[in-house]
Amino acid sequence: MSDHPAVDPIERAHLRDARGFTPPVHRFAPSPELADVVRRYWLPVWSLPPEEVSVQRVLQYPVCLVVVAHDYARVIGPTTGLSTRELAGSGWAVGVMLQPAAGSLLLGGPITITDASLDLESVPTLDGAPLVAEVRSAMRADPSEVATQKRAITAFETALRVLAPVDAEGMLVNAIVDYVEGESAVQRVGQVCEKFAISERSLQRLTARRVGLSPKWLIQRRRLHEAAQRLRADGDLDLARVALELGYADQAHFGRDWRRVTGLTPGEFAAEPRPAVGPSS
Repeated sequence: MSDHPAVDPIERAHLRDARGFTPPVHRFAPSPELADVVRRYWLPVWSLPPEEVSVQRVLQYPVCLVVVAHDYARVIGPTTGLSTRELAGSGWAVGVMLQPAAGSLLLGGPITITDASLDLESVPTLDGAPLVAEVRSAMRADPSEVATQKRAITAFETALRVLAPVDAEGMLVNAIVDYVEGESAVQRVGQVCEKFAISERSLQRLTARRVGLSPKWLIQRRRLHEAAQRLRADGDLDLARVALELGYADQAHFGRDWRRVTGLTPGEFAAEPRPAVGPSS
């Protein structure tokens, strides 16, 4: 089994709940041969007091997710708004964040599950039932133990090898999304077109087919991820300056974008309690 090193536990897309609470989330890198298929694995493990519910909030990346939990197993398409998940009692999940190009490889065609999901066992490219059974069998031991988690990851890696190697168009999609997410200076779709020598119409068709989203959405979501990181780090930020640095025309435009996606104003989010990680059992 490859080492699957742990990756940075700080995740700017994960907004946690309104109290600043998140359960422990264990994140691991894929093996090198699957780096073009998988971004990372993440495994939340939680144990909450009776009758307590935590609504975890995520500004999802432009990718599909594959999740096997103790009580469900699904492929989740890109979520244009705020993704939420209620946690109660004790539980765990083993999640795979695919690379942008891998969703269509998994589905066997264009992305048709934006803001939707489907049962993992119905996916044509994977033998879903044995995979679900193997992951759940691995996690029956202490789910908070790294050795247990890596056994579950190994089951996923074995199944996902059918998606490798990624095709040339898929590699282009991965590169485009990496560029948009990694370069704060990218504020216009035209900059992406120039970087990759592609027309705007071709770019729109490519991302619609392979990611299920528009190039403009990719840029906007990167902005919101950056905003979340800044607002969480310093609740006393000058919001007008943040808006300007993120490429918005003014604070009002930034505030509307943030509120439309999260349901909160930037000031309300910044005033929430700082993140707290709860114990698991």
